[in-house]
Amino acid sequence: MNTTGPDPVDLVTAEEVAASRHRLRGHVFETPIIPRGPGGIWLKLENLHRAGSFKTRGAFNSIAALSDDERRGGVVAHSSGNHAIAVAEAARDLGVRAVIVMPNDAPAIKRARTTAAGAEVIEVGPASSERAERAAQLAAEHGSTIIEPYDSRTVIAATATIAIEMLESVEALEEIYVPISGGGLAAGVALGAYLINPAVRVIGVEPAVAADALASWQTGSVVTLPAEQMSSTIADGLRVQRVGRLNWPHLTAYLHDIVTVTEDEIRATMRDLALDHHLVAEPSGAVPVAAARRADPASAPRRAAVLCGGNVDPAMFAEIITAPR
Repeated sequence: MNTTGPDPVDLVTAEEVAASRHRLRGHVFETPIIPRGPGGIWLKLENLHRAGSFKTRGAFNSIAALSDDERRGGVVAHSSGNHAIAVAEAARDLGVRAVIVMPNDAPAIKRARTTAAGAEVIEVGPASSERAERAAQLAAEHGSTIIEPYDSRTVIAATATIAIEMLESVEALEEIYVPISGGGLAAGVALGAYLINPAVRVIGVEPAVAADALASWQTGSVVTLPAEQMSSTIADGLRVQRVGRLNWPHLTAYLHDIVTVTEDEIRATMRDLALDHHLVAEPSGAVPVAAARRADPASAPRRAAVLCGGNVDPAMFAEIITAPR
């Protein structure tokens, strides 16, 4: 386990969030929030985006913000799946060439959707650092722009719109649960909630077996965990080894707490969402729901969870939803 201290950064501004919302309007639809999750929690259905996850927001905002010269040079991204799909689809929509670096253990369904959208896929090993290094090399060789999966101002500004939409739709919300991986989603949701109502508590959630963000939260410095440990969680979208440099100060400024869930809780939540609520959640999407459902609805604050994605391997999904309860 390695730790590093935070670098000084300027936090994303309300003006940047407003600019991202303007770019997304008319291109990325506002997903519904419904009061029908396990335990009566509200669910923000980011799994309903065309790309199947919240990553649509950051990918589109990041590419749309590029100059004409940058677009002509193409884009490069690195991702275990959802960001890859989102960048491929956003690049196709905006007429930009895309190359995606993916780990060799990425779910087959996510690779297939990435190539179907027209992107070139290059495989590397499972470490998030390895795919980031390869993406940087490709960008330097071809003069392309890297579209960061999470450690980016345009990603934070775009994901902040999720919380804004939630609180504009349900004013009485008191807690929002959001998954943490590299931290772009959690940082943005925490920032967006703060801009609308600083009293709303935003809780970050991650798998207990891959809890680098919790370790960072407890020590006060960013912790990096081994790729082998991160690969032990079923939540493939939450396997980034450390919180992003830009995201960390946003989390410490706006996030209220970090909690973890077990692999059994993730599976049970996926099963309950499918069988009882007719919703498809990939493991990463079930993580915040699993944490939010723990509280007693009779005494807990009015809670919501960001169901961040639904790109799940069909064989895995079938195995989980047919398992005994």
